[in-house]
Amino acid sequence: MTARGALWIATMAAAYLLAAAAGRAQPFEPVEIGFRHQASKTSAKHLIETMGAGVALLDYDGDGLLDLFFVNGARLHPQMADDAEPDKSEPAFWNRLYRNRGDWRFEDVTAAAGLAGRGYGMGAAVGDYDNDGDPDLYVTNYGPDILYRNDGGRFTEVPGPATPGWSAGAAFLDYDGDGRLDLFVARYLDWSFAVSRPCGEQDASYCHPRLFGAVSHRLYRNLEDDRFEDVSERVRLTQAPGKGLGVTVADIDGDGAMDVFVANDSVPQQLFLQRGGRLVESGVPSGVAYDADGRTYSGMGTALADYDQDGDLDLFVNALALEGYSLYRQTEPAEFDAVAAGSGLLAATERNSGWGAGFGDFDNDGWSDLFVAQGHVMDDIERSQPGLRYREPLLLLRNLFGRFYDVSAKAGEAFGQARAARGAAIGDLDNDGRLDLAVQVNDGPALLLRNRAPDGNAWIGFELVGDASNCDSIGARVTLIDSEGKRRLRSLQRAGGYLSAGDPRAHFGLGRAAAERVEIVWPGGRKQTLDAPAPNRYHRVVQPPVE
Repeated sequence: MTARGALWIATMAAAYLLAAAAGRAQPFEPVEIGFRHQASKTSAKHLIETMGAGVALLDYDGDGLLDLFFVNGARLHPQMADDAEPDKSEPAFWNRLYRNRGDWRFEDVTAAAGLAGRGYGMGAAVGDYDNDGDPDLYVTNYGPDILYRNDGGRFTEVPGPATPGWSAGAAFLDYDGDGRLDLFVARYLDWSFAVSRPCGEQDASYCHPRLFGAVSHRLYRNLEDDRFEDVSERVRLTQAPGKGLGVTVADIDGDGAMDVFVANDSVPQQLFLQRGGRLVESGVPSGVAYDADGRTYSGMGTALADYDQDGDLDLFVNALALEGYSLYRQTEPAEFDAVAAGSGLLAATERNSGWGAGFGDFDNDGWSDLFVAQGHVMDDIERSQPGLRYREPLLLLRNLFGRFYDVSAKAGEAFGQARAARGAAIGDLDNDGRLDLAVQVNDGPALLLRNRAPDGNAWIGFELVGDASNCDSIGARVTLIDSEGKRRLRSLQRAGGYLSAGDPRAHFGLGRAAAERVEIVWPGGRKQTLDAPAPNRYHRVVQPPVE
């Protein structure tokens, strides 16, 4: 046998083993939660009826278990006027907070916690903006948003940033490094009930977002004492309008300052890099504004992760069917290559429509997998494009050495059912080291999925508590070096996906390896090293005091 022949056989054998491993069963078990999203669809075909909504994970009562917050719509009627706020007075339309009581039991505590809300809800952002140890909550709406301060498990509405118009994704971040969490809010469209109209044949469809203008996003600086200052113009954010939906934040280029990525619908994607206190829109020079063919697309959900384990953060953005999802691999600081085709992602998603999304090591093998909540935006898409579907199954892509394989068929019966899914949050709801899922469905019942993957692989997690930096440690970078010499990076944040907020802890699957060393870079640049932390548990790490 020639050397070339032997190499070919070895290559094919490796490919066979990878494919077999990619198909390993990884079941998720549905858990009853009882929440149903109310889109309040009308004959007027108001565009907001198609878009909702987000879900957030937060330990609101400090008992060590992540609770669930679902954003809801509100009652609409065909002749809505802009001075008539959508009605959420009925309990059926309330946002909902479910307390995690353990053993996969959840209790509706919305009224007692003070979180019923008002207006037509879109998304939620979580962050301890007052650094008192309790996670606070910001709810985006069509109409005035709501900021809730958490006072030991009871929420108080405070006069916070009431962003005008149609707000979508939001994220807490300390953009100026003063130790207090500021707030970024992505705004969607220059849309109102006054300009709302049905489109298509016989006015039976929702209008395309391209018919409405772009709007500028907002950045609010935390001044303490529940006060926020709109600094959007000062940081030049108003010079870069978009049609924003999903938001993710991190020190993307590794220069020590927080950056922001916004997934835009039907206009170029936006990457705001911090430069001298300004947020400079850098999507085109960074290579993330367009898809691999230079086209705009319907960016909705987005996620950041070091999926290829090369030590920097890469970027995922989903889209509508026939556009294909995008994956951007960071090759140099703030320089990206579009690699969806070569990674296997494009082939698995070309006819799919994605919303909520997130990276997570769902089987704890050491590689960040990818989950996407799916469903088309148009409820009559089958009529205009018979090959597409309004309701689509959930998608789970297993990551093996930087290439993605569709394992949805072996992820449990919930992955075989079609839905109009929207927001999704990833987190460990029972603290067993396996990442679970909470998924919103437009005008349908929410989905809660318990990860029942086999226990063979080890894992480790870290809850970081800031001292000199923000209490949530948003922006911290955690690198794990295992016994096989592999390095894995996590960037701490709560925002991501589509209008949602996930588990704030850094979670690592270890496979059969051990954690030899963990390197933490806290916000502000202070470094800390942990040697040989014990596996299969969460470690609470408090930032060392400044000497």
